[in-house]
Amino acid sequence: MVLVEGESDRQAVLAVAEASGRDLAAEGIEVVAMGGITNTRTFAQRYGPQGQGLHLAGLYDAADEAKCRNGLLAAGVRVPDGAGGLAAIGFHGCSADLEDELIRALGADAAPAVIEKAGDLRSLQRLAAMPAQRGWTREAVLRRFFGAGAGRKARCARLLAAALAPEQIPAPLAAVLAETRNDQGGSAEPPSPAQPASAAFRAR
Repeated sequence: MVLVEGESDRQAVLAVAEASGRDLAAEGIEVVAMGGITNTRTFAQRYGPQGQGLHLAGLYDAADEAKCRNGLLAAGVRVPDGAGGLAAIGFHGCSADLEDELIRALGADAAPAVIEKAGDLRSLQRLAAMPAQRGWTREAVLRRFFGAGAGRKARCARLLAAALAPEQIPAPLAAVLAETRNDQGGSAEPPSPAQPASAAFRAR
């Protein structure tokens, strides 16, 4: 059982697994979007040692480490003390959030090709041209873009994740998928290489 904060995180995990030739659902592994880190306790109680007794793994944003730890502890999950305690039990932190990890891994120059696949490139270009975004880095514009528009964050997170070459997969995402392989006792094939970048977007 993999617990993630939101639907965009869930889509990214599923996309990388699928690119590796894996079907997590067929393996009996569910990826659950909790609807916010503050719901960690509720979901860990439901699925962890005080509930269904499943092995739990997950992702969290670095700024939410204490909330993740406290939620797990409140649900009866044993978390070792120290900086590596959460990773030791299968919960891995993203530097800012998973979208940030994906943008940095794929590269701000390559991301527009992914956005073009989603049919949103013109919207990105309009956002980048607005006076309020002048002086922003490409990464900042992309993060702002992903957060605007119904369903865009989850849709783009899946496309970004699917475009990653095996060596580009962010460490937290690779680690949480390794936890699911350990549960199955098997190995997975790497994802397909990323596609060439588009140079159509330039942040201003």
